[in-house]
Amino acid sequence: MLSKDSDRENSLKIPPTRWYRSLAAAGLRNPEVHGPARYWLQVEGSFTQALKHRCLESFHVEVAREGYATPFPEEVRRLGLQPRQQAWIREVRLCGDGQPWVLARTVIPHQCFEGKGRQLRHLGNKPLGAFLFSSPDWSRGPLETGLCLPDHPLQPRLARRSLFHHGNNALMVGEYLLPVLYR
Repeated sequence: MLSKDSDRENSLKIPPTRWYRSLAAAGLRNPEVHGPARYWLQVEGSFTQALKHRCLESFHVEVAREGYATPFPEEVRRLGLQPRQQAWIREVRLCGDGQPWVLARTVIPHQCFEGKGRQLRHLGNKPLGAFLFSSPDWSRGPLETGLCLPDHPLQPRLARRSLFHHGNNALMVGEYLLPVLYR
């Protein structure tokens, strides 16, 4: 029998995900995207700000992992990286009112650390969105919708991601919605 702690850790892992260029395309495969999660899949501005507005008491960021690693093959393809090229990968839990609501994964290629981008490696428990949305140098590309393939009932089933561009450089932000956020 699994302990509550190991059950919680299994539920807080990012499952494999199939990505679609639009909410409508994902909705053809899983109508759940048109339900209560739709709002969260379409938030245009800072996702962190939207989460903070939902909080009754508090919001915080928990860093789960951060450092150089090899991105998933699909992330490599989407970012146009070389196979086996390492990038700075940051995985965090966005927590509202004392519990995780969202798992976030950011893939930052090395060239994004030029100039003011150096700050990206030293965010600690600060939200990434605070940096990206306060900087006129970064612009967000279109949102994609993800259908997750969970192996635990509490893992994310739905996700969203986008690329943020700074000149010719881009980083990827993925936000994986835990069911407790929208159910």
